[in-house]
Amino acid sequence: MRYLRPFLFVSVLLALAQAGCTGGEKKSEGPLPTMQPLWPGQAPGAKAEDPDGPGIYVHLPAASKSNGAAVVVCPGGGYGGLAISYEGHDVARWLKDLGMTGVVLKYRHAPKYQHPIPLTDAQRALRYVRAHAREWKVDPDRVGILGLSAGGHLAATAGTHFDLGDASAADAVEKQSGRPDFLILIYPVITMTDPYTHGGSRRNLLGDNPDPKLIENLSNEKQVTGRTPPTFLAHTSEDTAVPPQNSVMFYEALVRNKVPAELHVYEKGAHGLGMDRRPDLPFSSWPRRCAAWLEGRGLLAKR
Repeated sequence: MRYLRPFLFVSVLLALAQAGCTGGEKKSEGPLPTMQPLWPGQAPGAKAEDPDGPGIYVHLPAASKSNGAAVVVCPGGGYGGLAISYEGHDVARWLKDLGMTGVVLKYRHAPKYQHPIPLTDAQRALRYVRAHAREWKVDPDRVGILGLSAGGHLAATAGTHFDLGDASAADAVEKQSGRPDFLILIYPVITMTDPYTHGGSRRNLLGDNPDPKLIENLSNEKQVTGRTPPTFLAHTSEDTAVPPQNSVMFYEALVRNKVPAELHVYEKGAHGLGMDRRPDLPFSSWPRRCAAWLEGRGLLAKR
C-alpha cells in the first residue's frame, strides 16, 4: 500500500491542475438550499443526453439583517468543473452574514459545453434574481455578480457583455436586465490572450484552436467601457495558475474608462484560496476589505 501512496498523491495533484483550481475543492458545512432550475424545461443549448441543467441555490439572509442587495456567485473550476462548496456556498454564507442574498450559480461547462453556454447561464441568473426580487425582498437595482478564478472570468464577461432585457419576450424572466450592478472578482481569469491567460480555462471555454476574434472578444480587459459596473478585485503576486496581471489589466481598463474600481494584490498566497480564514494569511482579509468597499458604495445599507 505504501507504494501506491505517491502515485495517488501525484494523481490528485494532476486532477487539480487540470481543473485549474490548485487549492482543490474543499467542503463547506451546513445545510444547503434546494437548487432552483433557471429554465422551466430544457435550458437553451442543452444536449439531449444531459438531464442535469443549470440552476441556482438561494441563500436568503434573516429578515432582520436583509439590506435588499443580492449577488450571483460563480465558482471557479477552469470551466471544466465547479468548486461549488468552497467557492460557492461558503461565499454565499459570507454574503448572507452581510445581509445580502447570496445566489450560487451552477453553470454548465466543459467537456459538454463551451462558450456561450456559461455566459447564457450567468445572464439568466441575473435576470432570474430580478424577476424574483419582490419574493426574495431584493432591490433589482442592487444585483451584482461575484466570481473566483474561471468564475471570475464568467462574472467579468457578464459585466462587459450584457443587454438590458427583451421587453417583448413572452418569458417574464427574459424581460429583465442582464447587466450586473457591481462586480466582485477574486483571483479572476480575465484575458484569453497569451502570455497571461489560464490555458486550461481558455481550452475548456473556447476549444483547442479558437478563432482569434473570439479570443479578442472574451479577453475582458479589452471589452471594458464606461458602462462596465463598479468593480472590486483581489489577487496575489504568488499566483502562478492565474497571474495577477489578469486583475491588473482589468483594473487599468476600468480606470481608463472612469469606472469606479478597487484592486488589492497581496504579496503572499497561492491560487484558489477562496474564503480561507487563516489569521496568518494576509489574503484572508479580502472579505473584510470587500465588505468595506460594499459599505462605501451604499450596498449594505437597508432600504
